[in-house]
Amino acid sequence: MILTTNKELKKYTVEVICLLYILLFVYAAMSKLLQIEHFRIQIGKSPLLSAFAEIVAWGVPIGEIVISLLLTIPKLRRTGLWLAMGLMSMFTTYIFIILTFSSYIPCSCGGILEKMGWKEHLIFNLVFVFLAAIALWFSFNDKKQRFLKFSVLASSNVALASLIVILLFLLSEEEVHRNNAFLRRYPHHPVVKGKSIELKYNSYYIAGFNGKTIVLGNSSAPLHLLEIDTSMQNAKPVSIDFKNPKKYKFSNAQIRIQGSKFFLYDGTVPVIYHGQTKDWKVKGEVTNKISFSELVPIDKGFGFRQLDKKKNLNVLGILQDGNPMKVSRAELLIRQTDGIFDTDGLLIYSEQLDKLIYSYYYRNTFVVADAKNLQSNFQGKTIDTVSWANIKIAKEDSSRVHSMIGLPPYIQKWNSTWGKYLFVSSERLGKYESEDALKNAIIVDVYNLRDRSYEFSFYLYNQGKEKVQKFKVYRNLLVGLTNNYVVLYKLDETTFDLKI
Repeated sequence: MILTTNKELKKYTVEVICLLYILLFVYAAMSKLLQIEHFRIQIGKSPLLSAFAEIVAWGVPIGEIVISLLLTIPKLRRTGLWLAMGLMSMFTTYIFIILTFSSYIPCSCGGILEKMGWKEHLIFNLVFVFLAAIALWFSFNDKKQRFLKFSVLASSNVALASLIVILLFLLSEEEVHRNNAFLRRYPHHPVVKGKSIELKYNSYYIAGFNGKTIVLGNSSAPLHLLEIDTSMQNAKPVSIDFKNPKKYKFSNAQIRIQGSKFFLYDGTVPVIYHGQTKDWKVKGEVTNKISFSELVPIDKGFGFRQLDKKKNLNVLGILQDGNPMKVSRAELLIRQTDGIFDTDGLLIYSEQLDKLIYSYYYRNTFVVADAKNLQSNFQGKTIDTVSWANIKIAKEDSSRVHSMIGLPPYIQKWNSTWGKYLFVSSERLGKYESEDALKNAIIVDVYNLRDRSYEFSFYLYNQGKEKVQKFKVYRNLLVGLTNNYVVLYKLDETTFDLKI
C-alpha cells in the first residue's frame, strides 16, 4: 500500500509539474506572439541577443508551445521535461549575465511576468528548473543507476543551455561591435531630464563651463553672454570688456571657455584674444597668422581645422603657445570625393585624455589624435553602416567653385566628450527602432574611447516641440540647447563611469 502510494505520489507530482510548465509556457508564448513586434523590438535592444532578435523573437514562443505539446503526451513527457529544464536554464543564464555583467537591464517579457523584478524573475526561473529536476528524478525507475544517470544528464543539460546563451552573447557582441550591424542598446534612464530656462533669443550657443556656471555665447552679439548656474535658478547677462585697437573686422566671432579663461576669436582674423572669466576683460592677444574654420582650446594652445587650398583638402593642426604661435599641421582627414564637403565635421578636445577628436558629418568615422604632436591614435567607427560620404558635387565658374548638390543625411550631427566617453547625436534609426523616436527626441550614441567600443544609446526628449540641437557634457551634467530653451540633464552615475 505504501509502495502504491509512493508511486501515485510521484506520478501526481510529475503531472502537476508538467501542468505548471504547460500553463507557464502557453501563457508566456501567447503573450509574446500577441505582441510579437514589441517582443522583437525589446530583444533587439537587449545587450546579449540584439544581433539575433528575429530568430529569438519567433524561436522562443514556438519552442515554448512545442515543449507544452510534448508535456501533454505521456511517451514524450520525459523529452519535454528535459527541453523545459534546458529552456528555463537558458532563461536563468540570460538573467544572471544581465544582472552580473550588463551595465543596464532591458525588458523583454510579456504579461504579468513583466511586472516581476529581474532578481525575482531569476528566483522564479530557478524554482522551475528545480521542479523539472524533481520530475525527471522521479522518472527514473532503476534506483541503482538513477543518481549517476540523472546527475550526468542534468548537469549536461544545464551546461549546454548555459553555453548556448553565452555563445549567442559572444556572437551578438561580434555582430554589434565588428560587423557594424547598427543595433542600438538603450539602458533604463541613463539621463534624467532636469529644469529648463526659456531664452529670449535663438542665437545662443554653448561656450563652455565656468566652474558651476554654464556660459552661453551669442552669435548675433558676440560680446554679450549669458551665465546660468547649474541649479538652473539664475541666469545673468554679462558683457566682455573689449576694445579693438587694431579694428579688425569680425565676420563670425566666437567665445570658448577653458577653465577660468575665455578666448575670443574669428577664423578670418589673425589674432586670438583672451582674458579671465572672473572679470570678463580682454587682457591679451596672440598672433596666429592663419585662417581656420574650427578652433578648440587645448592644453597650452589650440587645435584647429583649416582648408589646404593647394591640396583642396581640410586638414587638422595645432597652435602651440608663443607669440606668434607655432603652427603644426597633419593630413589626418581622409578624402573620399572632393576633400572639402566629404571631410566636413566637428572638432572637439578631450581635456581628460588630452586628445583631439574629429567626427565626420556624413560618414561613420571619427579621428582621435594626440593633442601634443598630432599623432593619430586611431580611426574610430560608429555603429552606423554608412562608411562612404554620399556627396554630390557641382562645379561652377570653370571648375574653380564647388557646390554640394542637396544635403546628405547626417551620420554624426553633433558631439561632445567627457572622461573616456564620446557622445554622438544621430538622425538615423537603427534596427527595431520606431520611426516615432526621431519625432520626439534625438538619439545620442555613447562610445568608449579607451577600449574603442560602442557602449549604449539614449534619447534626449524634446523640450515642448523643440528638439535639442546641440549639447555639451561636463562631469555628470549634460546641457542641451534647443532654439529657445537651455535644458539641463543629469547622467546616471551607475550607468556612466565618470571617474577621471
